[in-house]
Amino acid sequence: MTKCTVIIPYYQREPGILARALRSVLAQTHPDFDVIVVDDASPLPADNDLQEFSLEERARITVIKQPNAGPGGARNMGLDHVPVDSPYAAFLDSDDEWMPDHLKNAVAAMSLFDADCYWASIGGGEEFYYHFGVADLAGTTDMVRLSDDPPIVELPDLAGTMLRNWSFLHLSCMVIGTKLVRNIRFEAALRLAAEDVLFFYDCVRNATRTVLSEEIGAVRGEGINIFHGMDSDSPLFLKQQFNTWVALDHLESRFPHRAEDRASIESYKQTARNQALWGQARLVKAHKAPQLKQLAQWAWRDPKILRSAVQLAVGKIAK
Repeated sequence: MTKCTVIIPYYQREPGILARALRSVLAQTHPDFDVIVVDDASPLPADNDLQEFSLEERARITVIKQPNAGPGGARNMGLDHVPVDSPYAAFLDSDDEWMPDHLKNAVAAMSLFDADCYWASIGGGEEFYYHFGVADLAGTTDMVRLSDDPPIVELPDLAGTMLRNWSFLHLSCMVIGTKLVRNIRFEAALRLAAEDVLFFYDCVRNATRTVLSEEIGAVRGEGINIFHGMDSDSPLFLKQQFNTWVALDHLESRFPHRAEDRASIESYKQTARNQALWGQARLVKAHKAPQLKQLAQWAWRDPKILRSAVQLAVGKIAK
């Protein structure tokens, strides 16, 4: 058997969420794994959710406690503790669940096709309408079928496909090999947004090969979600959008890109600018002071936001 280390960042306020995720790990048909739970100063300690498991099951689970570092910092801690005898690391959010064959399919596909990176499809309820499965890419991009059972595919232009739409990717469906485990890390400073997509892109551009499964590997849960749990009225919304812009700026500068890929990146950057400015406009409309200091910090890094602000003001006046 090939060992796989499961990394679960943990920050929750409701009991039982982590236990549910762990039950789905312990039910895997691929039996050779260990689990690292990184308790990121969770309001509800991870240890509370381990009480229902047997001593044998708990022996496979290591809990690392750390001061709050955000989701990227927690996952980095897990990556730093992947044992040298574990050639694969798999991510699972603490409020999500794996399908029983997820690890078996991932390890088999990565071993057979000599891949450094793997994603399965994600499932979930109507709340997660923005996610779609790998099979849905067939009509929008070139796809090479590598296997029918399980259904494994490869995208010749995976990086470009990602830049057009990230919604077929999710951390709870991602498995990476030794090359990436030892060399790629999340940008922990991006605590509110986009640390995952930057990590995805870094992995894909550094991987020798990436393969995808059309089968559902994980199902979304409903625990704390930092990104989608924040609305535009939050005082952190502006910082969240700036985090998104910063991640895209790093992504743009780290690698060479084709003209169409640069256009995709710029389009996402402009969306972040617009979202930020609309949020500030709503503050003003509600007779609240705009966050001028943070806007100035953004403008120092990205003068284009000033032009966007002028365009927004002109549009308001024209209406």
